[in-house]
Amino acid sequence: MKQEQTLFPENDNSEWQPLADRMRPQQLDDIVGQQHLLADDKPLRQAIENGKLHSLILWGPPGTGKTTLSRMIANYCDAEFISLSAVLSGVKDIREAVSRAQQYQQQGKPSILFVDEVHRFNKSQQDAFLPYVEDGTFTFIGATTENPSFELNNALLSRARVYILKSINEQDLTQVLNRALNDTEKGLGNKKIQATDEVLSLLGQVADGDARRALNLLEIASDFTESNIIDKETINSIAGETLRRFDNHGEAFYDQISALHKSVRGSAPDAALYWLVRMLDGGCDPLYIARRVVRMASEDIGNADPRALTISMQAWDVLERLGSPEGELALAQAVLYLASAAKSNAVYKAYNQAKADIKHYASAEVPVHLRNAPTKLMKELGYGKEYRYAHDEPEAYAAGESYFPDTMPEINYYQPVERGLEIKIKEKLAHLRELDQKTGKKG
Repeated sequence: MKQEQTLFPENDNSEWQPLADRMRPQQLDDIVGQQHLLADDKPLRQAIENGKLHSLILWGPPGTGKTTLSRMIANYCDAEFISLSAVLSGVKDIREAVSRAQQYQQQGKPSILFVDEVHRFNKSQQDAFLPYVEDGTFTFIGATTENPSFELNNALLSRARVYILKSINEQDLTQVLNRALNDTEKGLGNKKIQATDEVLSLLGQVADGDARRALNLLEIASDFTESNIIDKETINSIAGETLRRFDNHGEAFYDQISALHKSVRGSAPDAALYWLVRMLDGGCDPLYIARRVVRMASEDIGNADPRALTISMQAWDVLERLGSPEGELALAQAVLYLASAAKSNAVYKAYNQAKADIKHYASAEVPVHLRNAPTKLMKELGYGKEYRYAHDEPEAYAAGESYFPDTMPEINYYQPVERGLEIKIKEKLAHLRELDQKTGKKG
């Protein structure tokens, strides 16, 4: 085990080395925010300390320690560390890395091949690692900010265990920042920079779970201040309008739109508003959200409150007329209305069942009495002859009439719920079915 060595010797305390790089943890106990993986009783911690190498994928947001942990694993396991960036590397670089690993193997030395942003490699590039992972030429560690299930080959995933790193909470970020302020060798301790807990907490909020970002902002603030005291005004001036983490059309995008939809469905207007503003704050196209809100109005509210669809369409129209940010208030109004409205998925369920039956019954013909008869021949063939005009019937309803194809049974797709306007709709449909039963023609 090589714990006494510096994990990043190539930049060892250089004057130009960023604070975030200087303050990288050197021991497992120095890593914050990942106790679900690195607590004393956790399998990954035990495997690292016992030098038991296995291929793995580290999945988590930026600044959560994926690269640091990978180097630390190599250090604890006395393995050579070979690093690639999928952003900058190609097939030639992969071959050179494999060649280095083979040389180490011939010398009896284990090696770790670390691939940063591994999701940036295409499927064929990912396949290039498989035989060498399989025969033990190296232990593979991939780091990614994207869901491995979507971005990595199944073959590669089957040979590597996935570990999820979490965003670092505000309390842990404050600990990281305090460590940097007090460290006289690698941190800012020799500059005697001071900051209150309130200021450090603000830095943690701005950093949004990213330790690297927090340290970078602290370093900028220390250079910016003239009194060696970092205050809230300093932080606000350097942070500006910082966008929260939001990967447009990445996993965070779909997670957040899912949270918005489920908050609306769950009748939680405050949570729905939070996720709406969170997405807008991150740069999501508000027109995309408007389209999804219209979908919510039909899928989760339907005829329990038909005004939901009208309000959603009006919000979309306001957005197109006014744009952002003025039109976003109308979108917030629609989301709050939908979340507060009576809920019904009866339309959604009926539609899906009808779609399934269309495939089952194939192209059933339209009954003759329902067909249009614009020509003499069609009239002679009996098209529309026995059709009963509903407005001429009692209650404007042709009791016992069938409107399904002759080859299909009568199916009650639409089952209104006991909420909102659908209570009245359900009562009306029940009455009409009673009229059908009296004729004996409908079941």
